[in-house]
Amino acid sequence: MKFQRSSGILLHPTSLPGPYGSGDLGQAAYHFVDWLLAAGQKLWQMLPLGPVGYGNSPYMGLSAFAGNPMLIDLQELCTRGWLDARELAGAPECNPKRIDFARMIQFRSEILSRASDGFFTHASDSDGKAFETFCKEHRDWLEDYALFMALNTRFKNKVWSEWDSDIAHRKPSALQKIKSSLTNEINFHKFTQWCFARQWKSLRKYANKKGIHLVGDIPIFVAHDSADVWSNPNSFYLDNDLNPTVVAGVPPDYFSETGQRWGNPLYKWNIMKKEKYAWWIKRFQATFDLVDILRIDHFRGFVGYWEIPATEKTAVKGRWADGPREGLFNAVEKKLGKLPIIAEDLGVITPEVVSLRDKFQFPGMKVLQFAFSDGPANAFLPHQYHENSVVYTGTHDNDTTVGWFKAATKAERSFLTQYVRTDGREIHWDLIRLALRSVAVMSIFPFQDILGLDSEDRMNLPGTTKGNWEWRFSWDQVHPEHASRLYQETALSSRTSPDRLELPAS
Repeated sequence: MKFQRSSGILLHPTSLPGPYGSGDLGQAAYHFVDWLLAAGQKLWQMLPLGPVGYGNSPYMGLSAFAGNPMLIDLQELCTRGWLDARELAGAPECNPKRIDFARMIQFRSEILSRASDGFFTHASDSDGKAFETFCKEHRDWLEDYALFMALNTRFKNKVWSEWDSDIAHRKPSALQKIKSSLTNEINFHKFTQWCFARQWKSLRKYANKKGIHLVGDIPIFVAHDSADVWSNPNSFYLDNDLNPTVVAGVPPDYFSETGQRWGNPLYKWNIMKKEKYAWWIKRFQATFDLVDILRIDHFRGFVGYWEIPATEKTAVKGRWADGPREGLFNAVEKKLGKLPIIAEDLGVITPEVVSLRDKFQFPGMKVLQFAFSDGPANAFLPHQYHENSVVYTGTHDNDTTVGWFKAATKAERSFLTQYVRTDGREIHWDLIRLALRSVAVMSIFPFQDILGLDSEDRMNLPGTTKGNWEWRFSWDQVHPEHASRLYQETALSSRTSPDRLELPAS
């Protein structure tokens, strides 16, 4: 699919300012859309939007279809009359620069429970009908998700394979019996999904009216402790106790000498092929109901993926196994048409991966922090790009550009300063400018790089499980020159309207 030359910002909604422990879909999200417009940006990229599980990682979500209820704008629930605004006044004090997930989730969950009670007690007829319609339209995933979440609470957050055997194995009689005792809990989770969907639809409509497209992110793999695996166990390599026999990861690379052992269960692609990839088609459709463009994380895994025995503690002892290749994307395209997809083609890339990417005309990714390690032939240098690519200064897995430059080798710093002709004092703007002026059709920057932040503000450190995904900014860090400078650099690079571009008189 042909993309428009443009640029944008990578910022997960949880990183937005807000009074209740993390960013959400409230006022700050709309204000950020306005900021993007003022800065000449057309893209807002974010991480996966599902409810988070292990390690608070968006890439280890509890469902591939559900939205994260922690993103619900609580104040909007007050305006609906389902919640007393005085209840929000009891929010615990929070660090505006970091998310304390335990405190935030506890407070927001309690408030959402009260709002759910308020809705089911005195919802208007129109709201009640809208809720029922939502539940019917999304029944194919919502029923299993809501029951999974209710059971998760009933079994005190144990991994589902450790639940009562008949429940874990989905014996119909056992499910029916326990489901009848969890009606209120199930309705609560349906309610939160409806709230998320309503609020997200409103935000997307607002952004699209301003000319801002939302860029989503879909992980290739799902978490073992998820509604997806519990409800589709035959599609994954699991043992008799319903635990993974092999798990996903990547071999040793730039980020880690022992590779990355992600721990996700692996798909039985032969089963999914027999089912004409129906689950994947539904997954793509559900995600495109939320976003305009979709980045597929770990795209190379569709050609070949790193299979690690579940008994291994690192990713060193693994092997490459075949993915579905073009069969999956042919099925998706046949059903949904050509889709605006970005292929995250980082890591160990083979000619087969390039061939699959190019066959479907998906733009690949270029990361400038990878560009200066081995001379002018480096594929991440802008003079090596082709138009159908997306360039980033860094991703959510990278250090901030300021932090990366401080830690770079002497050789990297020397090559970079020569290549860009800079003294390095504003290295973040140097790389932003370099990305904008490249031929890549899209250029995207973590918001930390716009603000010139250091390593303590990075989003994630691969291979670690603590302290990640917590970063937030506050509006007092954002100054008028951030938007005006970015607008000027963007307009000079033909990525936005030059209407406000100020050029010196001739």
